[in-house]
Amino acid sequence: MMSEISRNGVGGGGQAGRIGIGLELDDVHLKILEVLRENGRISVAALAERVGISRANAYTRFEALRADGAIKRFTAEIDHVRAGLGITALIFVTVRQQMWKQFRAELARMPEVEYCAITTGQHDAMIQVRVSDVAAVHTMVTERLANIPAVKATETVFILDEVLRRPYVLPSDRGGDRDRARSARRPAQETQGDVPLGKMRFVGAAEGRAALRKDD
Repeated sequence: MMSEISRNGVGGGGQAGRIGIGLELDDVHLKILEVLRENGRISVAALAERVGISRANAYTRFEALRADGAIKRFTAEIDHVRAGLGITALIFVTVRQQMWKQFRAELARMPEVEYCAITTGQHDAMIQVRVSDVAAVHTMVTERLANIPAVKATETVFILDEVLRRPYVLPSDRGGDRDRARSARRPAQETQGDVPLGKMRFVGAAEGRAALRKDD
């Protein structure tokens, strides 16, 4: 399994190593990430076969992705309903601007919070919580968040159905974007016409003789 083979290489902290410094992801790296998105427990041999490279190459590239931080960690995806957390809500929070530090500290002490992001727009932050019932959301908003001095106002939205949730997205998921990104990294080709200021254009001997014959 990928999480096991890495024990012989880079540690679980995912700190950058020599092979990972400045790693530029190519199509093979992206293909490895595509396969790992489907199955993070795949073996090196199976990964190499899926990607179409040697086992040694697959191992080296996998370790490079970990060392560079492109792969941060391996975890499990659970069924929240089976785990007893069938209610999901988004809580939009308006924060008193001089009290962000307090808001972050209080939020870190709330185990129900699965995700929090600072946002633009009407509100300052969005919190996603998973709890067992609607009453738990009510308690969190009216008793816990409301009692935090940093919280000025809240707005709660219940999620009825999670239509789509991907582990992560990749540039290779959209072929057009990937091709444009590759073209952007490729240096522009010089034309045979005007030469930019400060640059030289060398003319082949055959081309030069042809020009002279025209002048004659």
